[in-house]
Amino acid sequence: MLINVNIILRVVGAIFFGYVGLCMGAFMAEGDSGTTAAILWTAPPVLSAIFGAIAGPFLFLEPLRRFQQWTNGIEPIQFVLGTCGLVAGLLVAALLTPALITLPSVGGVLAPFVVSAVLGALGVAAMVNRGEQFAGFFSRNPPLAGKGTGRVSHQIVLDTSAVIDGRMADIVQTGFIMATLVIPRFVLDELRYIADSPDSLRRNRGRRGLEILGRLQQEAPVPIQVSDVDFEDARDVDSKLIRLAKSMDCPLMTNDFNLNRVAELEGVRVLNVNHLANAVKAVVLPGEEMEVHIIQEGKESGQGVGFLDDGTMVVVEGGRRYLNEQLEVIVTRVLQTVAGRMIFAAPKAVG
Repeated sequence: MLINVNIILRVVGAIFFGYVGLCMGAFMAEGDSGTTAAILWTAPPVLSAIFGAIAGPFLFLEPLRRFQQWTNGIEPIQFVLGTCGLVAGLLVAALLTPALITLPSVGGVLAPFVVSAVLGALGVAAMVNRGEQFAGFFSRNPPLAGKGTGRVSHQIVLDTSAVIDGRMADIVQTGFIMATLVIPRFVLDELRYIADSPDSLRRNRGRRGLEILGRLQQEAPVPIQVSDVDFEDARDVDSKLIRLAKSMDCPLMTNDFNLNRVAELEGVRVLNVNHLANAVKAVVLPGEEMEVHIIQEGKESGQGVGFLDDGTMVVVEGGRRYLNEQLEVIVTRVLQTVAGRMIFAAPKAVG
């Protein structure tokens, strides 16, 4: 298919530039005769046609490729808003054209084109700069949505902390997440910066994040998209993430407590893996019996501490003397904290 397109573009280029060369030759041969006229009528069209046949594919395909690369870095809402702004600017320019063409001399010819270009550019800039507000408006007023109807997002923006956290990759593998995972380019840059850190702990975290991204690209059942959208005027990565999620009208996945709070205040939906982990933990009620391995002392005198398989801490009153032993306990109360769920229990009475 590519060969056929190249041939067509070469033929079109040869015809177009050949015609241009013919016009040039005719203009230069005006008033001449004989050999000079024959050369001027022949050489420019032939040379121009040869040039068009050689340069045709490059002159047509290369701009098309660059335009496609440029549009790939633009979010759909920005593209739509920019088009609407361009159309609005050109419509205003069309209304002004009858008055502009009455200008004397060259001004009547150039003014409509200049005004159209200026108003079109202003329309695009005005609409694109208001992209976040439009996205927020449509997110608050979803079309054809009944009362209480939730929106299903087809994209999720990933934070650096969510990428480094290996649980996110495991959740994706289960199939519970069916949306495209969007990884901003500035998050990749931050991961590379962390991976090159002189601090061994930060370096290992950064390399772990890059490994998880590689695993997602190879094994994830959902598409992985790298977004080149950036906000140069933003203060930090967190601000860029919030603005990107708002402009795309999609949730932000993070484990960062501060980013979570700020995003919620900005009206961005947040998917927090820690909240998900707490939500899927087994429900334990006071009076239930369980078995726990006491591994350390508690903060209070006589307390022993153990952990369930899901990481839930179990504080056993009077469990200190059962250190490093398996103990049957009865749940006395369950406490939900910001850090997670804590279970308080007492040793089960024997007999």
